[in-house]
Amino acid sequence: MQELKSVYSKEELLNNAVELLKKLIEIPSFSKDEFNTSVEIEGFFARHHIPTKRFKNNIWAVNKNFDVFKPSILLNTHHDTVKPNKAYTMDPFVPVEKDGKLFGLGSNDAGASLVSMAQVFLHFYEQENLAYNLVIALTAEEEISGFDGIEALYPQLPNVELAIVGEPTQMNLAIAEKGLLVIDGEMKGTASHAAHPNPDNSIVKCMKDLQQILDFRFPKVSEYLGEVKITLSGIHAGVQHNVVPESCSFTLDVRVTDEYSNREAFEIIQSRMESALTARSFRLNSSKISMDHPFVQAGLEIGRTTYGSPTSSDQAIIPCTSVKLGPGDSTRSHTADEFVFIDEIAEGIDIYIRILEKVLYSTEQKLPEPQSGI
Repeated sequence: MQELKSVYSKEELLNNAVELLKKLIEIPSFSKDEFNTSVEIEGFFARHHIPTKRFKNNIWAVNKNFDVFKPSILLNTHHDTVKPNKAYTMDPFVPVEKDGKLFGLGSNDAGASLVSMAQVFLHFYEQENLAYNLVIALTAEEEISGFDGIEALYPQLPNVELAIVGEPTQMNLAIAEKGLLVIDGEMKGTASHAAHPNPDNSIVKCMKDLQQILDFRFPKVSEYLGEVKITLSGIHAGVQHNVVPESCSFTLDVRVTDEYSNREAFEIIQSRMESALTARSFRLNSSKISMDHPFVQAGLEIGRTTYGSPTSSDQAIIPCTSVKLGPGDSTRSHTADEFVFIDEIAEGIDIYIRILEKVLYSTEQKLPEPQSGI
């Protein structure tokens, strides 16, 4: 491995990261309304003399010595946030640094990953003779799995062989991720007055139908992700106490493992239910990366662990080999008074760099060939 020379010290990279994260926290960036944070991100790179490209609210750049004949490694995370919940006791848009923590909406999910990746990109930006190009894409609409985020941008990116998706994983490698399948269902019955017998009560029929599918276990169990999980997340029927409604509607949240495609999971569920079912989308499938992949092996060599992630991310719509890795803790995401530890950001920058050094400067291992695009 060649000796690495960087124009930035560890302290400078951390200070840059914290300063940028504070600025991003101050700017509301709900999904589909991320223009102002995209401008702040452009400004950050401009101040460091790095040209960027824009597609909608997605900002991306390539390393200074980009070589069209080399494959690329993509650093990707998002700058949109969910809306703050009502349990906040602090102003979600005022960054507060206290007791080693930085509080603010989006600080953990996924601001810490974004600012860490930005520093890692600075670190490698001017390096020569890399085995792979380095591309960074800071994108929109992840929280709603929107169509104008990484999915829209990806076809413009150059020859990506591996995507590192920044989400809070405590800097351990999520080598598999469950897919998301949302199903709307409806059970039909016969409307009637509540005072009269009705053997065709839509609510009663629906309850029986739901109970049996919630008790069902998919036969194949994933090595890394366990079982497919079906959750009843919504139900609605009736508006008057004395009227039996003609239908009962519901929503199922299905977290699908790598053992099934979303369409396969839907067909199995449909075959076991009497209710009429409609899938909102089949696009957010499960993903996984081989334990033998050079990036995974590089992470293991420096003491990181691997696991299967139950939460979904933009991995589901990135059509190449990917791994989820970032500072912060997923259990803090979308919670009131969200925060990230400053030390987690420092660790994130350090671990990203250490793993990437093993791959970017490797002359022995090559990443697998890229998969087809969207």
